Amino acid sequence: MSDTTVQTPAQTAPTKGGGIGRGTIISIVIAFLAVAGAAWVWLRVTYHPGDASMPGVKDFFPPALVTLGGHTFIDRMFIVRFLAIAVLVTVFVIGARRATLVPGRFQAALEWILQFVRDNIAYEVLGKKLGDKYFGIIATIFLTIFSLNITGVIPFLNIAGSSRIALPLMFALWVFVLYVGASVKKFGVGGFLKVATMPPGVPWPLYGLLIPVELLQTFVLRPATLTIRLLANMMAGHLLLALCFFATHEFFFAWAYGSESWHAYQPAMGVLTLAGGAFFFALEVFVAALQAYVFAILTAIYLQMVIDPEH
Repeated sequence: MSDTTVQTPAQTAPTKGGGIGRGTIISIVIAFLAVAGAAWVWLRVTYHPGDASMPGVKDFFPPALVTLGGHTFIDRMFIVRFLAIAVLVTVFVIGARRATLVPGRFQAALEWILQFVRDNIAYEVLGKKLGDKYFGIIATIFLTIFSLNITGVIPFLNIAGSSRIALPLMFALWVFVLYVGASVKKFGVGGFLKVATMPPGVPWPLYGLLIPVELLQTFVLRPATLTIRLLANMMAGHLLLALCFFATHEFFFAWAYGSESWHAYQPAMGVLTLAGGAFFFALEVFVAALQAYVFAILTAIYLQMVIDPEH
């Protein structure tokens, strides 16, 4: 009997050492994009001294470009939102039309995103059966919110399409109607109210306290927290970036406007605020993806709570 053994690929594969890992390359690319993006915004956004030019809440309410009935119909925020959705739809239409059995890099990237949403959100929370049923909606929510979020760091746009309350509120109400409608369809109105307000395994006397709390949570707190979380993160990210670049501009160039309060140490402070802007630029890219993920996974969790409460 031979003593030879079959070597597995792990035993025969050569070991690699001394190279730069994929994670390191990705980190370097993100850092480079952050610095480049920060520098571009700093050079392009020409703030001038004076309260009127300082960044603030007014950034989210730009002047109207087109009015209808005396109200703003089209402004810069509208254009940013339109472009974000148009690009998203165009990318996936092109990907669908060029789909092949052996995917290229572009198709593989789109498939990886969809597979991530399916496996790590839909299947992970809802299971395969319900995950397949609601995958399309969850993927749409994730991709649309990410597209609207990421415009906050795209040159020439520089503001998140989700940083004004209308869209976060619309998505939150969509999720609310989705989980209420799905539960009512499965259990009826009475069954939905029971599932939503009477958790199993709780002593009956406690339901007098739990039912009002669960009603408040189901009908008010869930939509409100979905809206506020997304809105607050996108607003805060924009303001941090704008303030850093505004301060950088002021520290470097206040002397050019004849400011009597300019001091020799201010260029060094400008370097710090520019570095802070670069950091927040990279952070905003991460937050854009994170908030889309959080919104999508909470959608799946809320669906699971009212459709399949036993699990």
